[in-house]
Amino acid sequence: MPYINLDGIDLRILNALQADARLTNQELADRVGLSPSPCLRRVRRLEREGFIRTYRAVLDRESVGLGLTVFVDIKVEKHSRENAASLQEALAAMPEVVACHMVSGSADFIAEIVVSNLKAYERLLTEKLLTLPMIGDIRSNFALSRVKSDAALPLTHLKREGTRQEPDC
Repeated sequence: MPYINLDGIDLRILNALQADARLTNQELADRVGLSPSPCLRRVRRLEREGFIRTYRAVLDRESVGLGLTVFVDIKVEKHSRENAASLQEALAAMPEVVACHMVSGSADFIAEIVVSNLKAYERLLTEKLLTLPMIGDIRSNFALSRVKSDAALPLTHLKREGTRQEPDC
């Protein structure tokens, strides 16, 4: 893994943008203690180097009619690189799957799915998930309430000032 080359100002920029990506460059510069031109150069560098991947609005799920969140444990039928890759591709193509992770333990993948209601999940399950030949088992866990979601990444493990930092291994 490459060195992480962030200084204290970079970290302040990243934290400020995670809190509010709609800040103008002037507002961001004021918050991090820079003039606008160097601030914009740093933001562009952070984007170019992949620290900032994208900007988007986080919508309220219930307000847009997506009131059911389901965490789905998925086991691959016959473990192979091809089956895992095919499943990843299929899950990534489903707009209802808002997050998916390959995991260790009793499941091979955990997918976070958002749909309007139980009937919509039943349709997704029977018409999409259960038709995938590489799936051996599916376990559905229904979210009763959301405690925390869409949180900013904690950057406290990175050095605050100065030099390059190697990630913990």
